[in-house]
Amino acid sequence: MKEFEDYLTEGVLRKINPNTERALFLAEEAKRKLRNLKKLISKLGVDDDSANDYVNFCYDIIMALIRSKMYKEGYVSSGLGAHEAEVAYLEKLRFPKNEIRFADQLRYHRNGILYYGKLFDKDYALKVIEFVKKAYLKLLKVEE
Repeated sequence: MKEFEDYLTEGVLRKINPNTERALFLAEEAKRKLRNLKKLISKLGVDDDSANDYVNFCYDIIMALIRSKMYKEGYVSSGLGAHEAEVAYLEKLRFPKNEIRFADQLRYHRNGILYYGKLFDKDYALKVIEFVKKAYLKLLKVEE
C-alpha cells in the first residue's frame, strides 16, 4: 500500500476547504450504522450466512468516519485508488501500521464480495466487527 503523501502527489487526494457540514453528516451516519450493527448482532447473532453482510456494514462504518475526518481537515479523494487513499489517511491519523493493513485488507475483501462473489465466514466477520468497534472509538478520539 502506498503512503498518504503519494496519493496527494498523484492527485487522488486533494486539499480543499474544510467541509464541516459534510463531516458532521458522515460522523452521524457512522454512529447510526454502528447502532444498527449492534442491534442486528444482538437480535440475529453472527453466522456464516450473515458474515458478508456484516463485513459490508463494517466497511461502510469505518469509511464514513475516515471520510468525516478528511472533510473536517480539508481533504477529498476521487478517481482510481480513492478508497485506498482514504485507508492510507489512517497514517495521517497516527494509526499503527498493522491496523492500517487490516483496514486495507477489509477494503480489499469488501471489494471481493461486491465484484468477485467472495464469501466470508463467521470468524472473519467477528474479527472485522471487533476491529471496527475499536477503530470507531479511536477515530472519535483523534485530535482535530
